[in-house]
Amino acid sequence: MESRSAEQAQNATPLPEPSEDVFRLLVDAVQDHAIFMLDPNGLVTTWNAAAARIKGYSRDEIIGQHFSIFYPPDAVRAGWPQQELRLAQERGSLEDENWRVRKDGSRFWANVVITSLHSADGQHRGFAKITHDLSERRLHEQQLRDNQQRFHSLVDALKDYAVVMLDPQGHVKNWNTGDAAIYGYAEDEIIGKHLSVFYPTADTPAAKPTENLSTALRNGRAEFEDWCRRKDGSLFWGHVALTPVFQADGDLSGFVKVTRDLTEHKRLAEVENSSLRIKEFLATLAHELRSPLAPMRNAVSVMQLQPLAHPSLQNCRDVIDRQLTHLTRLVDDLLDIGRISSGKILLKKFPVNYREVVSLSVEASRPLIEARQHRLGVELPGPAVQVLADKTRLVQVLQNLLTHAAKCTDTGGEIRIVVRVEGNSVVTDIIDNGRGVAPETLERIFDLFTRAAASTTPDESDLGIGLALARSLVEMHGGTVTAHSGGIGQGMTFTLRLPMLAIPSHTGPLPPQLAASQTPGSLRVMVVEDNRDAADSLVTTLELMGYDARACYDGGSAIQQAREFNPQLVFLDLNMPGMDGFRVLQRLREI
Repeated sequence: MESRSAEQAQNATPLPEPSEDVFRLLVDAVQDHAIFMLDPNGLVTTWNAAAARIKGYSRDEIIGQHFSIFYPPDAVRAGWPQQELRLAQERGSLEDENWRVRKDGSRFWANVVITSLHSADGQHRGFAKITHDLSERRLHEQQLRDNQQRFHSLVDALKDYAVVMLDPQGHVKNWNTGDAAIYGYAEDEIIGKHLSVFYPTADTPAAKPTENLSTALRNGRAEFEDWCRRKDGSLFWGHVALTPVFQADGDLSGFVKVTRDLTEHKRLAEVENSSLRIKEFLATLAHELRSPLAPMRNAVSVMQLQPLAHPSLQNCRDVIDRQLTHLTRLVDDLLDIGRISSGKILLKKFPVNYREVVSLSVEASRPLIEARQHRLGVELPGPAVQVLADKTRLVQVLQNLLTHAAKCTDTGGEIRIVVRVEGNSVVTDIIDNGRGVAPETLERIFDLFTRAAASTTPDESDLGIGLALARSLVEMHGGTVTAHSGGIGQGMTFTLRLPMLAIPSHTGPLPPQLAASQTPGSLRVMVVEDNRDAADSLVTTLELMGYDARACYDGGSAIQQAREFNPQLVFLDLNMPGMDGFRVLQRLREI
């Protein structure tokens, strides 16, 4: 078999040697490689078209030049061109990637192959040199490295996010500072571990991590919030996003797992929800307390209208009246805070004479001020000042500020109200010489349910609502209220600033009140209230005052009674079961 193959080889017709012209045509046809010959000393002897395009020299310019002309000066000084020829001759060939220089002095990154050439008798004839311009590839690689560097820098800078690269099976491939900060693992502790180490172990199905990867692969992304586990076993609430990463050929390269620690966010949300529930509870509590207060107030009114012979009974009645007034005020403040928190307070703004606001607030605060034996001074500007305001609410604001001043000033102190006009604002200072507040706690006195350490004595009740309510109401009027104090024992100044009406509005006389043209005996009054004690006690009070009054305990009976009784005035509870007050009002107006 072997002899037959040898015989066939001897009888085969040899292939013709390619001519020099054919070889040159082949070399010149190459467009992206510079191919040329060097003599044993490194002088250029041939030049193809690609060499002229890549290096910028024409054939006439470069033939006979030493090939070191293509090298940067520092490489020439280091003797690298001669070293390359020597190594190529020793090894037969040499491959190198480095900078090369064009005719115009610009540099390009080149892959160079130098091959040593010998004649048939073994004599060294020179070198073949092939140069491939890799500038675009190197630029792309450099851009890729720069992008990777920027990506890693960005990922390392993310302290609130853990960005983890996973292989297709879910094993950790890389680790950064954000990962370590959130999960607690060092890089050498976590690389190669499965992502299941980040899941809680108590109630987490074993297949859940794999299911999450499958979901991400199927949908292009998996996103969820759940408890995550740190190295020490502690849990945190995390937002997790899993995204698959594919190679250029479409094969799955792995997954990117981005985790954000939302523990603090979740805590704040829970605190906010808890705060909302507390406010809703307080609003409900205040409303429920309001119901028994009404019949108690009516009962005291009845006691005040009836003669009480014994002084002890009179004193008890007055004590009940004072404490009931205080309790009603606290409940009203609670209701107002609930209304403000839920956005249910609607201001009824009209042009108001600010002198009247000050006068009414002083009158409302006078019992407390006189009980504490304070001296009160009031300074008002000469011309009348008008503001656009809800007069009742603005009186409430000044009353709360005066009440705070009275409580925080020892018996026999001094309180001053100074009103002045500054530009387009009316400014009111309420100044006391009381106990003052430490500078570091000054702003906190406006926080809800906050009581300044020096603001009350053990015999004074205070829920810490008045100042918070005052600031909220002032801001609803487009104004500001601030507090100033030199410190403990140096008194306090509240500064209330409100926008003033530029042009005083002149309004006509108010329409006469219904009661002004009626005598008590001729006025028919109907009380509609599902709380029987409140309804009956109010009817008793009205009857003692000389009115013709009747009580109804539900909407249906109120409609029927109205047809027979034809009331001129109705006290109507809006929040009744069955037919509420709004529906009753509509029916009454139809009647």
